[in-house]
Amino acid sequence: MIDFLTENGYRFLRNEPMRNYTTFKIGGNADLMIFPESLRELSALLAYMRQENIEFFVLGNGSNLLVSDEGLRIPVIKTEKFDFIEIDGTELTVGSGVTNAKAAVFAMKNGLSGFEFAHGIPGTVGGAVVMNAGAYGEDMSMVVDKTVYVDKNGRIKEAYGENHDFSYRHSCFSSDDVIFCTVLRLERSDPDIIKAKMDELIGKRRAAQPLEMPSAGSVFKRPEGYFTGKLIDECGLRGYSIGGAQISEKHSGFIVNTGTATSKDVLELISYIQKTVYDKFGVTLTPEIRYVG
Repeated sequence: MIDFLTENGYRFLRNEPMRNYTTFKIGGNADLMIFPESLRELSALLAYMRQENIEFFVLGNGSNLLVSDEGLRIPVIKTEKFDFIEIDGTELTVGSGVTNAKAAVFAMKNGLSGFEFAHGIPGTVGGAVVMNAGAYGEDMSMVVDKTVYVDKNGRIKEAYGENHDFSYRHSCFSSDDVIFCTVLRLERSDPDIIKAKMDELIGKRRAAQPLEMPSAGSVFKRPEGYFTGKLIDECGLRGYSIGGAQISEKHSGFIVNTGTATSKDVLELISYIQKTVYDKFGVTLTPEIRYVG
């Protein structure tokens, strides 16, 4: 693997602490982290891994991720070098490594509306497409027109419109697909109006969510007919801790790292919440956070 990377000029790092690459600030070291810099490099890398039967993990901004305390033995593909935005009329072509905040600000400055909802979502555009991220009644399905990606065999593919198969926190993409870029279809508007909406939504987030502490966002998917935070509150769990992992005092749908949390602490707390809520209400909570290890 190292010979392939070296011979073909890939940038890579060894023994990287994953806690430095996740918003939870939790996780052991990754044996190998690779930073492809072009679509060609990405395609060749995945084709090589398929040929050699090497499993891999794709990392964006690490915002909905919990990494094992033991770290990762499989290679990590980091998408941060796909950090470009191109504008064509009311369409933005955005690299998968661009943060949602950066894309939203770019759209605002160019008088393009429709992506304001994503400004406060702490991840990359690529990650947002994969999980059909959303907030305040809007999600990626409303703005994504086309996505260029590489499948597990290294083949470059494109998805259009309804072929994305978007639904709640779901898309057509598997964990073995790596998104290179996506095209956002937006609308003309006044930048001041766009900024006002973004400021309003950020204000709501700051008031309701524990943005001042390390977390991975909402822990669970919203069960149909219920609000997760309310279920957890009604079980009397707000502020409950296991080790350094705590159910947020500000929003019970979040688990925060109080400074010493391990992956084991978080997993135990997730299990405890699930059992408690199920025992009291008969409702199954499904994690939205992705665990890797």
